[in-house]
Amino acid sequence: MGHGDLSRRENSHLAVASATTGPWRTAAAVGAVVGGAALGVDVVTGHWSTSILAGPVGWGLFFFFLVGTVGGRLRRDTGDRRLRRWAEEHPWQSAVPGTVALWALTTLTLTFLGDWGVIGAVFASLLPAGLLLLVAGVVGSVKGARRS
Repeated sequence: MGHGDLSRRENSHLAVASATTGPWRTAAAVGAVVGGAALGVDVVTGHWSTSILAGPVGWGLFFFFLVGTVGGRLRRDTGDRRLRRWAEEHPWQSAVPGTVALWALTTLTLTFLGDWGVIGAVFASLLPAGLLLLVAGVVGSVKGARRS
């Protein structure tokens, strides 16, 4: 199943399907713990404002997608062997769905829970999304290189 054998649409469908193989229950627990801890720190240190939830929710979302996306690359017990092989052959492309979801949800969080405008939230959300793409792509590339 080479890259040239599939259309762009088929590749994007495979990327989304490979994103579903992550440990999302564990990721939800980690995201909730990190978000709760960040909220606790904000409350204890007295950083009270109308946007007190934006930072903790952003941290929770980042760690949710980090554990889910990177964990999906590291799991060996995923169901479909062909899907796992495609994700190993395309580590950067398989990291894109989680990255886009993180970018969109962080933008919404900063816009509605924070003091950010839409344009500022769009650009501020690029940093965590880019960091997720970098980490997930490198982990997938290293795993694929070690397997070869």
